[in-house]
Amino acid sequence: MTVRPHGEATRTKPDKTTLLFAAVLPLLSVLDVLIFSSVNLGALGVRVLWAVELVACAFWMGRLSGWRRRLFFLVNSALGSGFYLAIVACTGDVDSPYVHLVMCLPLLVALIYAEEAGAAIVSGCVCMLGIGALVVLTGHPPAQAITWASLVAMTSFFGVAGSTQFRRALEARNEARLERTRREAAEKFARTLADQALSERLATVGRLAASVMHEINNPLAFVHANLRFLQEELHAQPLTPGARAELEQVLAETRSGVERVQRIVLDLKGFSRRDTEESTACALADVVADAVRLAAVRLKHMAHVKVELPPGLPPVLATPRRLVQVLLNLLVNAGDALEESGRVPGQILVRGEARGQRVMLFVEDNGPGFPPEVLPRLFETFFTTKGPEKGTGLGLVISRELLEHCGATLTAENREEGGARLRIEWPAHGQTSRDGAASV
Repeated sequence: MTVRPHGEATRTKPDKTTLLFAAVLPLLSVLDVLIFSSVNLGALGVRVLWAVELVACAFWMGRLSGWRRRLFFLVNSALGSGFYLAIVACTGDVDSPYVHLVMCLPLLVALIYAEEAGAAIVSGCVCMLGIGALVVLTGHPPAQAITWASLVAMTSFFGVAGSTQFRRALEARNEARLERTRREAAEKFARTLADQALSERLATVGRLAASVMHEINNPLAFVHANLRFLQEELHAQPLTPGARAELEQVLAETRSGVERVQRIVLDLKGFSRRDTEESTACALADVVADAVRLAAVRLKHMAHVKVELPPGLPPVLATPRRLVQVLLNLLVNAGDALEESGRVPGQILVRGEARGQRVMLFVEDNGPGFPPEVLPRLFETFFTTKGPEKGTGLGLVISRELLEHCGATLTAENREEGGARLRIEWPAHGQTSRDGAASV
């Protein structure tokens, strides 16, 4: 039975349990036939009246609340006890086979109306008076009436104690539920405030990115123009073929670096504005090769980079230049971790794998791995273990954001053999891809 606090209407529909009990009551006359070999019309009439009263209760119970509901429980418990005593009187008084259940009535009432302790008290009083009257009127000794009344009082006491404990447990559960709801609401509000603060910080980053891009693009344009001028002047100078080739390589690398700076600024602005480019199917071998080549200067004296991409690795859906940026960031992070741990030169492995309909790319190193307290916070905005001169706490956040735009995920973990592992996972796109294996 579901019990609700006082003052609250429990139902608007009829109580099905009460209706079921009302339907069964008249059928219990079959017990009279089995015991007395005939139908006891008096007991049958009492059961019918009791059933009618229960049907009325079933329809009215859900409409009452507050003190009216409590009064309803008290009256109904008294009526129920009275009806049962009437059945006892119709089937033999003190010698009735049903008389032994009289002492159990307060316990049953306490179970049915657990939210109102007074119901068990009222039932006990009615049962004590009724059984005492039956004993005295049928000529039995008064001591027997006292015995019956004592037994009923004892069961009434246990019924009241049990219903009181039940109510206390129910109130404690409701209080705990309310406190849990209140705590969850407070936590949700705190998260909302934190998200709002984060959004404001990201908006500030976006405005700064726009300003930085505007300020950087102008000098980069001059650098581009000067590089073209130097390249033209180089062709006009009488140099040996070896010297000319070396200078042209330096100029080409410098021009590539300037273009890389422009792309990074554009990507930062695009991230702050949530702009996205159209993703296309791209081969991981090409993207990995570009990222490893760009990272080679930074990792030259820190780590040996090995690439293992199996033949037939399917293409993935991504923006190639943004994926290069992500891989470059992961490679540089691995190099920084190896440098800070003193494990130089270290080993960095970039490997690909196809599992069913998923394509995975791993960036692993043999460094110290992620500390347990750092691992859960890796992808928090502005969280970094690097010094202010090396990190801002945005690298992995931006990387994950860029990957999510093309349906990929970025996760981090520690390797069993030691070191860190970052995993990028895509749904497979197409069937074939250029594969390759390289070593830097």
